[in-house]
Amino acid sequence: MRKYLLLLFTCICSLSVSAQKAFMLTGRITGVNGKPLSFAAVYIKNSTYGTNANEQGSYELKLTTGEYDVVYRFVGYKELTEHITIADANAQHDVQMTDEQYAMRRFGRIKGQPVDSAVGIIRQVIARRQYFINQVNSYSCAAYVKGVQKLISAPKMLMSPNVSNALSVDSTGKGILYQTESISNFAFKQPDNFKEVMISSISAGQNAAFSFDKASDLSANFYKDIFTIRGLSSRGFISPFAGDAPEYYNYNLVGSKVENGLIVHKIQVSPKHKYSRVFTGYVYVVDGDWRIYSVDLMLTGSKNALNLVDTLQISQEYVPIRDSVWEPLSVQYNFNGNVLGFKFEGYYLGIYNNYKLNPGFADNYFNGERMRVDSSADNHNLAAWQELRPVPLTAQENKDYANKAEIAAMNQALEQAGVIEKSGNHFNVLPYIPFGYKLSFKHHRDSIYVDPFLQTVFYNTVEGGGINLQGTFVHHIDTLRTYSITPNLRYGFTDKTLYANIRGEYNYDPLHRGKFFAGFGKNILDLNNVGTRSVYFNTLSTLLSARNYVKYYSSEYLNFGFQRNLNDNLLLKADLSFANRTQLYNNTLYTFKHTVDSHLTSNNPLMAEAPAYERSELFPQNQALTLTSSLTYTFDQQYITRPTGREFLPSKYPQITLTYRQGIKGLFGSDVNYNFASLSVYHEHLDNGLWGFSAFKIEAGDFFKHSSVYFMDYNHFKGNQGTTIDPTPGSYHFLPFYTYSTDGPYFEGHFEHNFAGHFFSRVPLLRQLKLDEIAGVNFLTTNDNRNYTEFYVGIQRFIFRLDYGVSFEGSHKFLQGFRIFYGIK
Repeated sequence: MRKYLLLLFTCICSLSVSAQKAFMLTGRITGVNGKPLSFAAVYIKNSTYGTNANEQGSYELKLTTGEYDVVYRFVGYKELTEHITIADANAQHDVQMTDEQYAMRRFGRIKGQPVDSAVGIIRQVIARRQYFINQVNSYSCAAYVKGVQKLISAPKMLMSPNVSNALSVDSTGKGILYQTESISNFAFKQPDNFKEVMISSISAGQNAAFSFDKASDLSANFYKDIFTIRGLSSRGFISPFAGDAPEYYNYNLVGSKVENGLIVHKIQVSPKHKYSRVFTGYVYVVDGDWRIYSVDLMLTGSKNALNLVDTLQISQEYVPIRDSVWEPLSVQYNFNGNVLGFKFEGYYLGIYNNYKLNPGFADNYFNGERMRVDSSADNHNLAAWQELRPVPLTAQENKDYANKAEIAAMNQALEQAGVIEKSGNHFNVLPYIPFGYKLSFKHHRDSIYVDPFLQTVFYNTVEGGGINLQGTFVHHIDTLRTYSITPNLRYGFTDKTLYANIRGEYNYDPLHRGKFFAGFGKNILDLNNVGTRSVYFNTLSTLLSARNYVKYYSSEYLNFGFQRNLNDNLLLKADLSFANRTQLYNNTLYTFKHTVDSHLTSNNPLMAEAPAYERSELFPQNQALTLTSSLTYTFDQQYITRPTGREFLPSKYPQITLTYRQGIKGLFGSDVNYNFASLSVYHEHLDNGLWGFSAFKIEAGDFFKHSSVYFMDYNHFKGNQGTTIDPTPGSYHFLPFYTYSTDGPYFEGHFEHNFAGHFFSRVPLLRQLKLDEIAGVNFLTTNDNRNYTEFYVGIQRFIFRLDYGVSFEGSHKFLQGFRIFYGIK
């Protein structure tokens, strides 16, 4: 394995393809004051081979015997070119860079605009930016990505030995939390196709809430209008070179200098309007070509409403690849922040080498696979990586890798002995209540998950108090295939009925989402088959508010189904079930809220005004053989392929689902006889640049034959009759759970927009809260209930959300009020 990686590294990073022995050019880069220039760029002139120094200014380049012009670049310092000879030995060459000297120059006028003004220079770049975006049709390169996250201080009262050991830091709260490195082949083709093949990777520690550990994560293109930062902001930022950038930026020409025969202008950029979505810092532009030479830009959490971090600095260096073609040599994200007194800092660095322009990819090379992780990529051999990495480790990073490798070896020994697995199976009451309890066996090949206490103990007016015991056993057959078995026992102490059922699932081809599933037994089900309220919320509303929203029926059933991708974009699901269905009635009206005017209602949802003990027939006992199938098409489906499976990524385009459901009459005594079809178009996150993002769902359907349809076969909707909402597209804020259920045609539409702080960021008192503004509308029309509409506005911070809305039945106001969400549906 090590020989293979070393050979690969030589092919990627070596300037020569000859069989000559490679030697190491090392050195340290400092400024005039002797301080190291962290992450300074180093590359061989007239080549596509380079690297960056580490945090302490030290660099390494592998070179064969010969003479080289080595270029040293660092923002704020004069570019330095050194002629270096590599003989038959390693060489050391330290350099000291001097401050850049800029002078104000006059270079005439272009179309009446003085080009020695900052705005004039920027407008020249803007005029040519589409050319630069489309200049190269395709390319491939070798990418090295490195990330380090450090804890620099922590509250003393929280730094117990257990906490410091878990974070792998010292008792004062200092140390490296996480570091990662990877080597990949990166390929790009216009307009926005890319694929990354990760060949080797190494990491140590626990990753934080965000990361940029792929080459595509660091693909910064400031020629485009909007610059997005996944994970740190829901809105985009305006590039200093955007088409309308002069409306948002002040530009100040600091001066110009000559580098290797090129005139480079240094321009300071700053916002015209405080708290707008723009950068501060410096951009460097090549005169005449009017292209980006480098950037050094900053965002702050206070002014730019970043999440998790206080500052984010983005630096990028461009180098000529061939003639007039320039591409990034390196890009770096530096960040720092403070979360609850835990102060942290870190960086992610990307280095791009060995560019090949228009290499001629196979027709099907860009097939939706955005990244593939090689089966041997997870290489934790420190000795091999000592030879592979182009950026030398600092003493702290080296020590951290060694310490964590020692801990990993110890943990592996304990894992083999079953000690860690046994320790991880320790039962804790508090986490079990909301999250459940998980046990692992046979070195994590087998596991059992027990549902949380909140879903285990319940109360409703049909069963009374009860116990709902459910757990899932999962077995990993190999790295890809798994099967799971989920038994369920449910008993109500008032109706004295035991429900027992079991479900199973076999994931036989996760690369194509292929699985079989089946189940049989007896269960108590909601008459609304798309779900109303969870067991937990229905228990609370029944006992505390005397509102038994959920209506139940009994089903003895057997079902079997499967799903699989027919191609990368098309997913097929099919399910055949047989059920014997029985109507249920209320058996108790006990609540904690004892009032004369009780809100408890009949278990027949169509008899809302009837007494709670009313026992009129909603449907007779019946048998139903039902076939349900669906086709979901995802435009431009993208995914990451790993040795353990495939991760499907959200598409930037909407998805379309066609559903067909048939009640089959006569076979096995089935009483149902209907045909239903629906078509839905939806998307949960449509980027709108500076204006945040939108979500929507549009669906229409009809029963084309409904000779024999029972209430549970109707098409139901995601209503809401409590104070807690489901924020996913397709859900309503005030719609009754059963009133609008239909066996006829319907149309529903949902639209929601999250402005991601666009307005609140302008309000001093609200700015620090970093709240998102939300506005939305829901609509539904059916044959029997026409034109139900909801309008709402809200605020959100992470998972916490508060909405206020009003609903109308036709032109008449129906309900209004506040609704909340706090992570539990």
